[in-house]
Amino acid sequence: MSPPGANETSKERIYREWRRSIIMGHRRPGERLTVQDLADSHSSSVTPVRDALQMLAQEGLVTIKPRSGYFVTRVTLKGLRDMLELREILELAAVERAAGRITADEIGHLAQVHAGYAGDDDESYDRYTDENQRFHYLIAEASGNSELAETLGHLHDRLARFMVLRRAGKVQEVSHGRIIETLRAHDAAAARQVMLDELNETRDAILERVMQEDGALWHIGAAK
Repeated sequence: MSPPGANETSKERIYREWRRSIIMGHRRPGERLTVQDLADSHSSSVTPVRDALQMLAQEGLVTIKPRSGYFVTRVTLKGLRDMLELREILELAAVERAAGRITADEIGHLAQVHAGYAGDDDESYDRYTDENQRFHYLIAEASGNSELAETLGHLHDRLARFMVLRRAGKVQEVSHGRIIETLRAHDAAAARQVMLDELNETRDAILERVMQEDGALWHIGAAK
């Protein structure tokens, strides 16, 4: 995600604002996004709006339907379970490989990812989500397999809306600290187990929240 700043373009600003809006659940799955309305709300031409929506589509947050327009992506329950299962496969492979080859510099980068707990507002959870994605991406990079890192990064983009539901702002840094310690010790078995514990906790929290509280919002079980 492009960081906010005085020099960001209209496209980047629109992308950043709508990415946060979708991730935080302010836009309902299946909701139609009208280019002209978005352009008017941002006092912009339609070109940067279309560019921003294309960027969101590449992250799996927006679906483009020919002759119909742009829509906030819907996900079925099976689709969500499949993504979480794929995440487990990729994350465990990444952390096991990384444990045997990670360098001191890479450990240092992992330790610097988190800026600390700042509250439960949307801006903070937007940051926590990005920090979580960067942390896991760096582990995958340390595995030495760039394709694994890129695939995992894209999967985190698609899961971002659901990762927010975990509401793990206070515990995320602690959980990641445990992973760092196992990687620093180059203990592949311990790193795998600590990672698995986090993945299981995250999966259970997401599925419980989606099915018990947010099923209607997410249209879980409906066709894409």
